[in-house]
Amino acid sequence: MNADLHCHSTVSDGRLAPADVARRAHAGGVTLWALTDHDEVAGQAEARGEAEALGMRYVNGVEISVTWASRTVHIVGLGIDPACEALVAGLYATRNGRAARAQAMSDALAAQGVAGAYEGALRYVSNPDLISRTHFARFLVEMGYAASTADVFERYLGEGKPGYVPHRWSSLENAVGWIRGAGGVAVVAHPGRYKYTPLEFDALFGRFLDLGGKAIEVVTGSHMPDQYREYADVARRFGFEASRGSDFHAPGEGRTELGKLPPLPSDLTPVWERWL
Repeated sequence: MNADLHCHSTVSDGRLAPADVARRAHAGGVTLWALTDHDEVAGQAEARGEAEALGMRYVNGVEISVTWASRTVHIVGLGIDPACEALVAGLYATRNGRAARAQAMSDALAAQGVAGAYEGALRYVSNPDLISRTHFARFLVEMGYAASTADVFERYLGEGKPGYVPHRWSSLENAVGWIRGAGGVAVVAHPGRYKYTPLEFDALFGRFLDLGGKAIEVVTGSHMPDQYREYADVARRFGFEASRGSDFHAPGEGRTELGKLPPLPSDLTPVWERWL
């Protein structure tokens, strides 16, 4: 099973429409796919329609932004009902405040000599309610301030960098509750990206389990190969199911393409066994 259960479209901060992401996933050999846009489920019908037309199995998905221990964590919801009223309302509430945060990021970047960042980022936005750091990163690359979007985050937009502006997202309790209430499975996305101490990680994973979370991403385009092994060990220690996804946003932007990740370690239980 070539499962890719984490990627993005123009509905959030990707550069391809949901149907185009489906076609790219199919071309990459994906057989089980989920579109997981940030804090939005508006692309699910288009993604499912194209995936099924191409013969891929499809799982509804979303990626919810969470604030935990003063940092941002992403929780993927798989197998959700995208029409669940509580989920839709929760996602709407989570999206609120992005515009104000974006203007604050633009002001911070202007103080670093980067003019017109808000207007420049908007050129990459399909849904202004979902303007994000990724849209700013594309503008900075376009203007020559950085060589790549990864370079932008390293120099300007990562936590602690001059253009970073924190935002209060959903709580972990709410995010997992919305996912479970919508019939889905909660997954900690790309844990290797979070700057927690070992004790903080243990607290995060323990609380996630207590709330009914079931899985973590082990093999993901946001992890380096040594982190595949590290988070496989975490999955074994906590009894998590394992997920796999490219975190694809656009051609050439990430470390890997849709469907091109290595397989999960054979002794882990894939989260997708639920939908086979």
